[in-house]
Amino acid sequence: MTHDPLIALRPWESPEVTSWGRLPMNAVDRRSGSLPQDGDWRFRLLPVPDAPVGGPWTRARVPGVWTMQGTDDLPQYLNVRMPFAAFPPLTPAANPTGVYEREVDIPADWAGRRIVLQVGAAESVLLVHVDGRPVGLSKDSHLAAEFDLSGVVRPGTPATVRLTVVKWSDASHIEDQDQWWHGGITRSVLLYATDPLHLADVTVRASFSGDLRVDCRVRDAGGALPDGWYVSGELEGGLPLAQDREFDRLNVEDWRVSDFLGEARLRAQVPEVRTWNAETPELYGLTVRLHRADGSVADTSHHRIGFRDVEIVGRDLLVNGERVFIRGVNRHDFHPLTGRTVTYDDMRADLVLLKRFGFNAIRTAHYPNDPALYDLADDLGFYVVDEADIESHDHAHEIADDPRYLPAFVDRVARMVLRDKNHPSVVVWSLGNESDYGANHDAAAGWVRRHDPTRPIQYEGAAKLDWADPALASDIACPMYAPLEDCVEHALSGRQTKPLIQCEYSHAMGNSNGTLADHWAAIESTPGLQGGFIWEFWDHGILQDVSDGRPVGRGGAGLYDNGVTAPGYRWAYGGDFGETHHDGAFIADGVVFPDGTPKPVMYEHREIAAPLRIEAYRHEGIVLGNHQHFRGLDWLAGEWRLTLADGTTVTAPADLPDLRPGETAAVPLPFDVPREGGEAWLSLRVTLAEDQPWAPRGTELCVPQVRLRAPEPVPVVDEGLGTPVEPDGEGLPRVEVDGEGLLVHPLLTAAPVLSLWRAPTDNDELGGIAPRWRAWGLDALVRKPVDVHRDGGRVTVRSEYAAEVGVVRHTQVFTPVEGGLRVEETAELPDALADVARVGTVFETVAGLDLMDWYGPGPWESYPDRRSAPVDHHSVPVDALFTPYLRPQESGGRNGVRHFTLSAPDATGLSVTLDEPRQVSVTRFRAEDLTAATHHDQLVPRAGCVVHVDAAHRGLGTASCGPDTFPSYLVAPGVHRWSWTLRIL
Repeated sequence: MTHDPLIALRPWESPEVTSWGRLPMNAVDRRSGSLPQDGDWRFRLLPVPDAPVGGPWTRARVPGVWTMQGTDDLPQYLNVRMPFAAFPPLTPAANPTGVYEREVDIPADWAGRRIVLQVGAAESVLLVHVDGRPVGLSKDSHLAAEFDLSGVVRPGTPATVRLTVVKWSDASHIEDQDQWWHGGITRSVLLYATDPLHLADVTVRASFSGDLRVDCRVRDAGGALPDGWYVSGELEGGLPLAQDREFDRLNVEDWRVSDFLGEARLRAQVPEVRTWNAETPELYGLTVRLHRADGSVADTSHHRIGFRDVEIVGRDLLVNGERVFIRGVNRHDFHPLTGRTVTYDDMRADLVLLKRFGFNAIRTAHYPNDPALYDLADDLGFYVVDEADIESHDHAHEIADDPRYLPAFVDRVARMVLRDKNHPSVVVWSLGNESDYGANHDAAAGWVRRHDPTRPIQYEGAAKLDWADPALASDIACPMYAPLEDCVEHALSGRQTKPLIQCEYSHAMGNSNGTLADHWAAIESTPGLQGGFIWEFWDHGILQDVSDGRPVGRGGAGLYDNGVTAPGYRWAYGGDFGETHHDGAFIADGVVFPDGTPKPVMYEHREIAAPLRIEAYRHEGIVLGNHQHFRGLDWLAGEWRLTLADGTTVTAPADLPDLRPGETAAVPLPFDVPREGGEAWLSLRVTLAEDQPWAPRGTELCVPQVRLRAPEPVPVVDEGLGTPVEPDGEGLPRVEVDGEGLLVHPLLTAAPVLSLWRAPTDNDELGGIAPRWRAWGLDALVRKPVDVHRDGGRVTVRSEYAAEVGVVRHTQVFTPVEGGLRVEETAELPDALADVARVGTVFETVAGLDLMDWYGPGPWESYPDRRSAPVDHHSVPVDALFTPYLRPQESGGRNGVRHFTLSAPDATGLSVTLDEPRQVSVTRFRAEDLTAATHHDQLVPRAGCVVHVDAAHRGLGTASCGPDTFPSYLVAPGVHRWSWTLRIL
């Protein structure tokens, strides 16, 4: 009976089989001198793995997923549920299988060498044949698999390589991640050759103290190790590493016992070492050489290493002895045209963008990333939580203790550690995601602790059982979406034993991430809280051709810009490819749009993470604070800006003080503040003083701000109902209302009426808030005029709106004032309407008013619980005010607006002055337009502007997956009063 699993059994249904013929994982660099095999391969898509390979060949791009390359097997999105009903470890009868073939030229000068095929990643089972002969098998969709081809190819003679990729397997049950399901070869394929005597692994430990230890493992493909071999190494600059003879002597007997594996250790003490951290990611080049007895070099491995220490002391995670805040994001591999396949340039663009917006950490959700990403993280400066490719979400409880899956758990965690252990950016190992907690996790954790005691382990499934229990596998309390009050209570309880760093804490689905600033105010002021990772980086919208419903693929570059697709195309989410089972737009939950355009929350995060901040304004000057952990301010430049309510602005260069991390200092006020001009704000525009690897000189990093003078109080008259004024022909026209008591105005096409509804955000819908609003009838309120009263020049209109739980009474008082009209409003909400979307006014303007200027926070979108934008005078085209979240919803709001104008190119238009800072939105869409649409190609912009002026507006929260907004950001019942003045420009 054969023991060849490629022949003897169906490996895609056997969890005990994780690989066959696959070489051990290692951290030796093999990219230099390799032969890339990327490009077009012959391709067939079979209905099942053991179907006969017949019929015509097509072409498929490698790397690439076949689900994005014109096949009938299209992407499918599910969050928790598996795409098939079979219970683990079984697979469905219909199991798409891709067969890739190519002739590969084996160089003649590789004769006598060890020849290796590396497949960067394939999902979910890879079977390798060469010239029809079985070579090996691999599972684990997000790590490379290597196979020794030396015995099956002949140098100088072409070989036919066949890579068979089976989509569904027993392994699919532990790759049940919140992302699109695809199939194919997702990372690069290459061939390389080594001497039979070769480096099998290299382990680097470079300490903050400058101590360097390099452990080398050596094999000989021909059998017994030859006598006299040795290793050498040097750091850039020529610093040699010395052999650790004590280590050699201790291990020499082991070599002789096996004769197949040798070990050696090199050491060095680096004087005046430049240490690595995310702020100053100093790297050294390390070269390790394996020598034959005659001194010739048999093998070489190059590394970029960083000297740093990671440890947990008490309840603090320390990097180089410093408690660092983790300002992180969860990142999937994603591209709107290629699905799971990303290039080096794609990855670099991701990290550069994150760096510019204040992020310093990445969780590789939920699998090991391409090796190039870790190189980039080392170079650019990120703390990485490296996560194993384990998520059994749909069957988590059963699989966590299932001994059939024990080899897969240990194998996947161990291979990740073996590959990535030399990267200084990797500071924490993660055992996976959302897979419950069982013996399989403990076994994997035990392997890691033995092999790499230099880093902590985290796993949310263990930590959620008890944030403080030291016996559980997680060294870090890393919950998901824990309420902030629970986190603070735990940190103040005296029970805390571990750092509390949430692996997911703010869900970025649609118009979201409310209370982010509140979270960070608590984190920075509460010892024991150390940050977390926003879910997530990407909106996973796939570019779709509306005409045929298929993914556009690689040819779609240029069909989108700034988050918006070209006509005839749209961002597809779950259900858009004909899937019966899907989870809709839950795939669109990132801080950037599918094309990488930052959402407004990115600017919110940028200000929250500011390295330099204004701490306070005192009579003697401004107090500045350095909020970095390791770096001074010499890499930054600044410019002061004074903004007055009357439109006056003054700027001056800022001479930044010499502050060490954590220090503060008072600097003189840069301006004499004019006595007149109303409210006054001082901003410090912080930019790069010199080029950085991730941004050029002059790039804006943050705009901290402080108010120097409060606004002048608005006089209160007649309980907010105004004073009657008779029309006198001097700019005080008579107020005109129609038979329903609706204002008639030359620049308005729809009169101002009460609004209690917003187009539900994803948080509103999935958090159960919008269904409650609909039950109350807020989406279809009917206005009933009760009374219209004229008193001189003033008109008072009283109306009622019948909701399912009571009557809302609304009063509008229109009073002519110089140059325009004052509108004073009162709305009385019954107690049953305890949490509505908004209380305010909505009206519509004539066409042609295409520019909005305003005084208030901006220029980016802001809401009551997401409002870190600086107060200033801003000017933005009306069409650019709207934020195109993938599923249309409430967006485009600006919080705290004092006054605004809407103007045509000839400067005509209207202006609105508010009684106090209010929430304002100006877009081309009514709330009902947005509510009715599922995609943006269904929206038809209106010619005029739809304007909302809100007395109160509900916060956003993150209730689609996490806590709702705080009670202080809810709209309460009772009486609401607001007023505004409308003038013609």
